[in-house]
This record gives sequence, C-alpha cells and structure tokens, in this order.
Amino acid sequence: MSNCCLIIREEKNQIAFVKINQLAIEMKSLKIALLILLASCATTEKLGETPLQQIVKNQQGKGISFEIEFRKGKAHNHPTFAFWIEDLDGKYIQTLFVTQYIATGTYAHGQLEPGKWNDVEGSAERPASLPYWLHKRNVKNRKGTLLPTADEPVPDACTAATPKSDFILNTKADAQLPKKFRLLMEINQPWDSNAFWNNAKYPESWDYRASLQPALVYATTIDLENGGNEYWLNPVGHSHWTGEDGKLYTDITSITTAKEIVEQIIVKLK
Repeated sequence: MSNCCLIIREEKNQIAFVKINQLAIEMKSLKIALLILLASCATTEKLGETPLQQIVKNQQGKGISFEIEFRKGKAHNHPTFAFWIEDLDGKYIQTLFVTQYIATGTYAHGQLEPGKWNDVEGSAERPASLPYWLHKRNVKNRKGTLLPTADEPVPDACTAATPKSDFILNTKADAQLPKKFRLLMEINQPWDSNAFWNNAKYPESWDYRASLQPALVYATTIDLENGGNEYWLNPVGHSHWTGEDGKLYTDITSITTAKEIVEQIIVKLK
C-alpha cells in the first residue's frame, strides 16, 4: 500500500475519532442540561407550593406541647372550629384553639334580628355553630347563655382569625395532663345544606337555618405512656342542629359535604 493511501486512511480515522468525541461531548451536555431542567422543575414545584399558615398560641403554658396539622377538604369554606382537651370521662380540661368569630361573638355579617343579617361585621348569636364545645366549656355570659361575646370573649391565648387554608397550630397545655386524655375538634360551616339537612326541615328555627348540616366532632385518644407521638383525629359524631343541648349524636350517615370540610388532622406531641 502506498504512503498516500496510508495518509488518507489515517486522516479518515482521525476525522471519525473527532466526530465520536464530539458526539460524546454533545450527549454529555444534553444529559447535564436534562438534569438541570428536572432539578429546576422540582424546585419550581416546591417553590410554588402554598406554605402552611403557622399559628402559635399559649406558649406560656407549663404542660405538653402540641403541633396540630390541619389539611382542608374540597368543601372547606371559612368554617368555625374549636380544639380542646378532656379526660377519658369527658370532663373538659382546656380549649387549645377557637376561631375568632365565635370566640368574640362578632361575625362578618352581624345579626339585625332573627333571620336577618347585615352586610357589615357585627355581633350575632349562633348557638348551633359549635354547641358541643360550648356545653363542654360551660362558661355562661351575663345573659345566661354559653356564647362568648365581645364583652366576654374567649382569652386571646387560644384564639385567632379563621385560617383561610391549611395550617399548623403550635400550642401548649396549661398544666400537666393525665397519662391518657382525648383531644377533640368541632367544626361547622354556616348555611351548609344537603338533601336531608335543608331549610324545610326545621323552618321555625333560625338557629338551625343558620347552620343546616350540624357541626361535626372529631376526636383521638392520646396515651402518653405508649411511646407514640403522632395521632389522627377521626369523626365521632355531630352536635345538636340548633345547639339546644350538649349531646354527641354518633349517627353521621345523614352528613355529606360537611364531612369534606376536613381532609386530615394530625396531632404531634412535642
């Protein structure tokens, strides 16, 4: 073979080697670009998530610390709710948190008279809002009813404005608790009707018609000796539809969309 042919073959080999090298570099660059893109998407998704609202209350308490994570359901729309603790016999111990409307008796729509509401904020009496909690708390105002008022509100240490979405509540018990106790939540949305709980059911009761589906009660039993530090609240019943008593009604088959106000509630002990 002539020298000329050898030179041509070597040049072709060099060209092929260079092309392979370039292809490898391009593939490596593409791989890096893809990894950067994926990382960027993940970061954007993470940054796009709405952070949970943080509520911090009663940090002067001397008892155990609670972190309560509330995740809203698809029917969530500015509900009124309260968290509290009681012993296993049902004896009330302490309110951990209650939304400001019922804690002060001042609502976004003030009550002009039974069945008539104002377009501006004002006082109102809604005994069907959270009757189970109200009867458990059992604190009467000057009128002799169980409803907090602007003059006799729930203490600031356990109340705040209604969270608009998901939130985490960090709070403390006032004092040492029993080894076993219950943590409960009652929740309600006004004018929340369904086929069973509608305006025609108790047309003579304005208290009922301001609520319709009654408040739902969730609960969990906490055992400080079992070593666990995470508990889930589950529905255990509903309260009275007009608020006239403090009983727990355990049949919740007639409750529909009110069950969808909450997706999950997780309690962690700190």
